[in-house]
Amino acid sequence: MKAAGYGLAALVALLAVGISATVGWRPLLGPKVRALTARRFEASPRRAARGKYLTENVMGCFACHSRLDPRDPAGSYAALKAKGAGASMEADGEPWLVAPNITPDGDTGLGGWTDDQIARAIREGVGRDGRALFPMMPYGGFRNLSDEDLASVVVYLRSVEPVRNTLPKTEVPFPLSRLINTAPEPIEAPVPEPDRSSPVKYGEYLVRISDCAGCHTPRGGTGKPVEGLEYGGGNVFDDGKGQTVATANITPDPTGISYYDEALFVEAMRTGHVKARALSPAMPWWAFKGITDEDLKAMFAYLRTLKPAPHRVDNTEPPTECKVCKQKHGLGDRN
Repeated sequence: MKAAGYGLAALVALLAVGISATVGWRPLLGPKVRALTARRFEASPRRAARGKYLTENVMGCFACHSRLDPRDPAGSYAALKAKGAGASMEADGEPWLVAPNITPDGDTGLGGWTDDQIARAIREGVGRDGRALFPMMPYGGFRNLSDEDLASVVVYLRSVEPVRNTLPKTEVPFPLSRLINTAPEPIEAPVPEPDRSSPVKYGEYLVRISDCAGCHTPRGGTGKPVEGLEYGGGNVFDDGKGQTVATANITPDPTGISYYDEALFVEAMRTGHVKARALSPAMPWWAFKGITDEDLKAMFAYLRTLKPAPHRVDNTEPPTECKVCKQKHGLGDRN
């Protein structure tokens, strides 16, 4: 019995070391959560206008939190009436990931939330009940929002038309339901206003809060960004038409968008076309097209400074295994 006890103790010790060395204890302990405050964001016309611009265009919140036609999201987004009323996403015909109602409805939306609960969910990925939000909600990018821009977003969300819309709860399958506890990170210090001293510096801010990296940085088979392929494309999505589409390499490498100039970038973001080639609706250009010319040019200025990432991705070619990003996409076998 004593030997068995020693064996069990050794097993527990090895398990503890293994957990600590890999994902850590956070999946079992729950997400890191800061205490809520009583802060309230004073509404003003300036904040409402800035919040509308960020929410509807730069951050693209309604692209996920509204019911859109996956075959023509641009069309349904343009005619969107129930802004932010939420939408369910399916896997194998069953809804499991839900973008909740973010209108100020008191029963099914954010009407009962405090300002700081909304702020914590947006930038820190923690729900009202303290659970970790699924990282498809790009709080990793949103955490770069300045305190003032965050206040503007919350003020605007308070102002949209309340919509009563009861949705199922997100049911994240195990063990993913535990692993996402590692994603939230509390913000304990003030986040200053973005540096607007140059297009590149302000463009970096816009690219971060648009979460371009979230889609355009491949995550391989581990869920972690592939080192050296930042913004290098290759992540695979359902295009809403029964096919898959891989995100583009948007670095200035010859395999990326080195041939883009400022005018072509603005045109692509405005129209969803790179000349005669249509972009997949999985790329929410139909939300981003509302970004001002000045801001789009700043974003492009920043993208031009990225480290080139050699990574061939071509959606006109049949998907093949890519040993670099560990996913299947066009020209994958050429990497």
